Amino acid sequence: MSGPAPVQIFGTKKCADTRKAERFFKERGVPVHAVDLAQKGMSAGELRNVAARVGGMEALIDREGARYVAKGLKYAAPTGPRIEQILVDDPLLLRTPIVRAGARATVGYAPDAWAAWLAAGTEGTEGPLR
Repeated sequence: MSGPAPVQIFGTKKCADTRKAERFFKERGVPVHAVDLAQKGMSAGELRNVAARVGGMEALIDREGARYVAKGLKYAAPTGPRIEQILVDDPLLLRTPIVRAGARATVGYAPDAWAAWLAAGTEGTEGPLR
């Protein structure tokens, strides 16, 4: 098997944590597929897939972000299925970075989790980082 499989990093160019996540993997020789949420959002299926691994849709919405406040969502406080629709419609409301590797995913800057993925390696799995 050739080198590690690429990780997907969803974020924005302005997000310092997204840039740190990209640097974390590149420094360790892991290819990165960066997705700029300002250009392309996640599909509803991708969102559900990640949400299932990080504790639900609630974990994906950035309730602290300026965009959340600017859109008046602080007072509307979306819940349940509305969160999914809002995140599909406006991916800039996502907490970033969202990092996906195989069946694993994290939200936010999580170098300890990523290091554990890398340490787990590929033995007995379908692919690297799984």
